[in-house]
Amino acid sequence: MASNMSASPNPAWTVRQVAEYLSVNERTVYRIAERGELPAFKVGDAWRFRREDIDAWIEQQQRERGSTGTAPRKGTRSKP
Repeated sequence: MASNMSASPNPAWTVRQVAEYLSVNERTVYRIAERGELPAFKVGDAWRFRREDIDAWIEQQQRERGSTGTAPRKGTRSKP
């Protein structure tokens, strides 16, 4: 059953919903939220996210990576 992430204007998303939205594993969402790199807040022990914060974070990631959506891997050199 697919979740409806646009049902309300400011829903608090779960880790699962953010993972689905970003097409990543839930553990990846936990890891970057715990490092403070992904905008999030906790309700009790549960992480929650706001869509507008996630969208702004995506935009920032694209600007930092020159709008390519990818960054060179650690230890690799880009080709001239």
